[in-house]
Amino acid sequence: MATKTQTKAVSQVLASLSLTGSPAPIRSTGSLDKFDKVDSTPVIGTEFARTTQLAQLLKAENSDTFIRDLAVLISERGVVFFRDQEITLEEQKQLGTRLGELSGKPESSKLHVHPLTEVGAELGDEISVITSDRRANASLPDHSNLASRVWHADITFEPVPSDYAILKLHTLPQFNGSVTGGDTLWASGYEVYDRLSPSFAKYLETLTAAHEAHFFRDAAAAFGNAIRDQIRGSPGNFGDALEAIHPVIRTNPVTGWKSVFVNPEFTKRIVGVTRDESDTILKYIYSLINQNHDLQVRFKWNKACLPNDIAIWDNRSVFHTPTYDYEGVLRVGDRVVSLGEKPYFDPKSKSRREFLGTQHKFNLGESFLRQLWWELKTERPGGL
Repeated sequence: MATKTQTKAVSQVLASLSLTGSPAPIRSTGSLDKFDKVDSTPVIGTEFARTTQLAQLLKAENSDTFIRDLAVLISERGVVFFRDQEITLEEQKQLGTRLGELSGKPESSKLHVHPLTEVGAELGDEISVITSDRRANASLPDHSNLASRVWHADITFEPVPSDYAILKLHTLPQFNGSVTGGDTLWASGYEVYDRLSPSFAKYLETLTAAHEAHFFRDAAAAFGNAIRDQIRGSPGNFGDALEAIHPVIRTNPVTGWKSVFVNPEFTKRIVGVTRDESDTILKYIYSLINQNHDLQVRFKWNKACLPNDIAIWDNRSVFHTPTYDYEGVLRVGDRVVSLGEKPYFDPKSKSRREFLGTQHKFNLGESFLRQLWWELKTERPGGL
């Protein structure tokens, strides 16, 4: 269990490290313009044509430019999809490393080692096996079937959490001979911020939140393993505390845009307010994620054999959740999680819509008042 001494040690390490990201937002050079791609929705998601192969980008003569611009695109669009990819696990790890390095992450941030990864795991420390089979090489536990409770950004319980994540699913659910089910959804933290009233957004910018993953200890015990308490990809991530304090609103250093940075999976409460106030704030933010399908994108994994589909996203600015409609069948993939900077909020940063010059979606009548009316109607006996 975490001790005050251990928590103090983590704080001292964080204070001694240079953990900021890129000193200024990064803009694309346009090197990827020649590749066919389409935006999945106006707000989030871009899908490349099948002819674009990540392994070839890694080996190209101007590879650094391609990968840097890809990092910018992922950070701007939240998540990017590639179909039919012939890419090895080593290349997947190489891509995860270079996306962060070429977009300015701290030198001390490497690939993450999940607390549940077994010592001597078959695929190595830096590959998390995402599986519906809790018994077979599981690196993550099962979750509730209530999908709205499982929206999350990866590993926000770490003091130095993730920038980019790369997921390749190689075993997909099959029912009646058809590959179906197990889709993944992503939601834009940029757009959630832009749905807030200006006054409420300013208030949230002053707050921090506590994130933790103590339930991984129970999962480790169930697997018969110990928590990986040594350095997990960054000198700031060690010990078995599995907890951190982060700003409620953070700035993405690659884009310079503001994003909401709390999630139902790992955020436990807002710091400095009462439990009731914290619950109310978080409930409202989560309702914006859950109830606005126009800030979400849904991706259907459609290959159960080689080559496989790949999704790459920026954990600083998006949330994601699987669709739990595959009970009793296998859904397995390999995930690489890169570590970024210690989360921060820059008061000079802009929102996505402010940067793009588009109108904010916030409307008092359509947002807070409607939400308040609905909560009163559903929670008061007999309704309003």
